[in-house]
Amino acid sequence: MKSSAISDASCKSRIRISAMEGVAANLTQFREALLLVDAQVGLVELMPAEIQERVLPKIRTLLEAARASGVPVIYIQHDGPKGHPLETHTKGWEIHPSIKPLESESVVRKRESDSFFETTLQEELKKRGITHLVIAGGMTEYCVDTTCRRATSLGYDVTLASDAHLTRDNGVLSAANIIAHHNFVLDDFGAGDHVIKAKPADQIVF
Repeated sequence: MKSSAISDASCKSRIRISAMEGVAANLTQFREALLLVDAQVGLVELMPAEIQERVLPKIRTLLEAARASGVPVIYIQHDGPKGHPLETHTKGWEIHPSIKPLESESVVRKRESDSFFETTLQEELKKRGITHLVIAGGMTEYCVDTTCRRATSLGYDVTLASDAHLTRDNGVLSAANIIAHHNFVLDDFGAGDHVIKAKPADQIVF
């Protein structure tokens, strides 16, 4: 074989390897997603002002970081019944304007605390090759807790943004205590090899 032919073959081989590495890099990039649970007007407005003022900027920080890194953002939107604060197609049902989705971002609708139950969430995650979820939103002890736990049992690793989920006083515990309790309980909770890690938003890197 002529040396020029060997050189051409070597060059083509390098190009193929480079292309395969590029595909692998893209797959790696999209193995995690930011999941924003029930960050809706009606829910946020039920929360104490100090919780809103502390948590919404943290969610925005995560949202901006995910978008800047090209990480998929998936919104979960609760469909409440008539008279519910999140009654479908009312103002309260809408995603909060400070963290509203882009047209290109997916919104998955649900009716229960479990974001996976009878929804398209797992389908959305599978088609993107997602294996790791960063979760924020509300409410702490209902939809956030349930979704985190269910995610691990379905084979996902989870990072709970410990200062980016919200709730309100419930007559037994204050909102701050509920949030602290769930951060403590959920950190290192797992199913098989898949676990939840609770981290402050500014320690989460996409």
